[in-house]
Amino acid sequence: MKSVTILTYGAGNVASVQFALERLGAAVRLTSDPVDVAEAERLILPGVGQAGYAMNRLDQLRLTEAIRAFPRPLLGVCLGQQLLFTDSDEGGGTPLLGLISGRVARLEPGPALPVPHMGWSRLEVAEADPLLEGIGDDDWAYFVHGFVCPDGPATLARADYGGVVPAVVRQANRWGCQFHPERSAKAGARILKNFLELDA
Repeated sequence: MKSVTILTYGAGNVASVQFALERLGAAVRLTSDPVDVAEAERLILPGVGQAGYAMNRLDQLRLTEAIRAFPRPLLGVCLGQQLLFTDSDEGGGTPLLGLISGRVARLEPGPALPVPHMGWSRLEVAEADPLLEGIGDDDWAYFVHGFVCPDGPATLARADYGGVVPAVVRQANRWGCQFHPERSAKAGARILKNFLELDA
């Protein structure tokens, strides 16, 4: 049975991620303990809300350095993807984890498209990766976000919301999904299954 640890720090949609992983047969551990993080086979950093609040909570719980030092597969979900980057414009400027180079900025959609981006968008796979095995350009994912990370060398898949939204990113052992895989039907379940299959 594959083991995965989900960080609980008061800024994540933990229950739905947990249930989605358990449906795939994973052994799920919830923790806010940096010792548990260091021992985890795989780590998921969920996130909803504001980047500044999330980073403050990670600092208060002494999780920031544990995440930075984590050497095995790490998946950031929604805000969790954004937290992997260097900093964010949100709240007048917020330093983030600095695991992927780039600055998170306010989403600038096309004309007449609302912010936040809430709903389904089609994924456009840009680069083959084990996390995206079985995912193609006909797959859709469910997004809820008002900020977006930069499109750059780390981008594995994109979505179109009147402009480019980096939907999946990777740097070394760190992956991020801007969308919610736990709410993205078959495509999301496949991505979570792929994450469980990554070598720990």
